[in-house]
Amino acid sequence: MKRYKLRTLVTIVSKESRHLQQTTERLFTQDDWSWMSRLEYDMDISERVEAFVGRFGRLQDTLGDKLIPLLLLVEEETPGTALDNLGKAERLGWLSSVADWSEARGLRNRMVHEYMEDIDEFRLALDRGRQLVPLLLGSAQAILSFIDSRNYLDRR
Repeated sequence: MKRYKLRTLVTIVSKESRHLQQTTERLFTQDDWSWMSRLEYDMDISERVEAFVGRFGRLQDTLGDKLIPLLLLVEEETPGTALDNLGKAERLGWLSSVADWSEARGLRNRMVHEYMEDIDEFRLALDRGRQLVPLLLGSAQAILSFIDSRNYLDRR
């Protein structure tokens, strides 16, 4: 049962990583932020922003709330609180920084709540989110590589 869930989550994380990468590339095509002034009335930009925020949060949730705890169980570790699990994941080399991961978690909440309320704060949150995408993608890749190195998905 654990291996089936693990296989399913690996597939999901692979897709979510690819989609976040593609959305990031589509949204942040310019070095300036002039497109932010059109956010309210340009549906294409608005949908790209929504996709970025959603995919940023979704990958983070899938990794932090589902895959890491399950992988800890497979590794015969006892999952704990989200922060404890992140600490174990950092120790095991699955993520580079608990502090950055925690920042990304809070940032995701800011991107959701600042949306269309304070455009300057929202721009800052989006920019920091863009900067943290490599953290999420790197964590996903490290975890997937670890799973592969342990042959956890081989049929038995």
